[in-house]
Amino acid sequence: MIDKPMDTMGEVLQDGDRIGLRFVRHFSHPLERVWSAITESDQLRYWMPCDIVGERRAGADIELPFWPAQVAKYQLEEPSLRGRIEVWEPLQIFQWRWGGDVLRFELEPSDGETTLTFTTWLESPDPGGAVSAAGGYHVCLNQLGVLLDTGAAPPLVERDSEARRLQDAYAEQLTATEA
Repeated sequence: MIDKPMDTMGEVLQDGDRIGLRFVRHFSHPLERVWSAITESDQLRYWMPCDIVGERRAGADIELPFWPAQVAKYQLEEPSLRGRIEVWEPLQIFQWRWGGDVLRFELEPSDGETTLTFTTWLESPDPGGAVSAAGGYHVCLNQLGVLLDTGAAPPLVERDSEARRLQDAYAEQLTATEA
């Protein structure tokens, strides 16, 4: 049985002072469909807070402009960040750097379905930032699941209360990891 994306908590990772997060999601969609959803701008707008502008290839510098709704709601002073694609292996691995954070998407096909493993290592070792990021990425991946299942998703900015509710569960997990 395939898990619904919103049923599975992510895992808080620690490696020395580094904090990371790992989420595994199972989608009842073919590999090509999931790949396009995680790499193409017209689909990123449903589940990522920013676009990815630039050539899709390893070593490419990219611009990461936040979507206008994100800029307006959160009054972002820097509406665009810089990044770099580190790994580009179509239909398998997409890894890029967003500021100091590394985001890695790995896809694995199985009988017409796809398993996505998303791992991010955060630049800041701040546990509060990790908890906030965990809730946010959890919601983003839920949105990705809705997009894949329905072809659209509600605006991401309308889901911030869900992210805040999830932060308590991730804070408990982080505390257990540190012990």
